[in-house]
Amino acid sequence: MSFSLNEHASGPARLAAIARPILGSPAVRHMAYVGLCAAYIQGPVTKIFDFNGAIAEMTHFGLSPAPTFAVLVIMFELMASAMILFGPWRWLAAIGLASFTLMATFVALRFWEIPVSQGRTMAMNAFFEHLGLIGGFLLVAIDDLTRMEAAAKRIT
Repeated sequence: MSFSLNEHASGPARLAAIARPILGSPAVRHMAYVGLCAAYIQGPVTKIFDFNGAIAEMTHFGLSPAPTFAVLVIMFELMASAMILFGPWRWLAAIGLASFTLMATFVALRFWEIPVSQGRTMAMNAFFEHLGLIGGFLLVAIDDLTRMEAAAKRIT
C-alpha cells in the first residue's frame, strides 16, 4: 500500500480543522488561562488566610523583610493572574509570571543540593514542572503579541 505526500499532509490538516473550532473557542482559551494561573491564585489566597505562614515561608527562603515580601508576592501573583485572565497587558503579565516562576524555582527547588531521597525526587519533579509553567507563560505572551499584531494589521 502506498500513500502520496498529499494523503499524509491532509490527515493532520483534517484533524486540525476538527480541533481548531474547539481549541480556538474563547471558552477553552479562558479555561486554559485559568488552569495556567491556578497556582498563582491559590497560593496568594492561602497566604492571605495564613499570613503568619506566608511570613514563615519568606523567612525560610531568606527574603527580608518577610512581611513586605509576603505582601508583594500576594499582590503580584493576584494582579498578574487577573491581567492574564481578563486581557489587558496579558503578554506582559505572562512574561512577569514566567520570570517570577524562574526566580522562585531557583530559590525554592534546588534539588541538586538535596541528598538522594524521595525529597530530592519530589523537588526535581517540581523544578521541571515549573519549567513547564514558564514555557506555558511564554506561549501565552507569544500568542497575545501575535494576536495584537494581527489585529493591528486588520485595522490598517
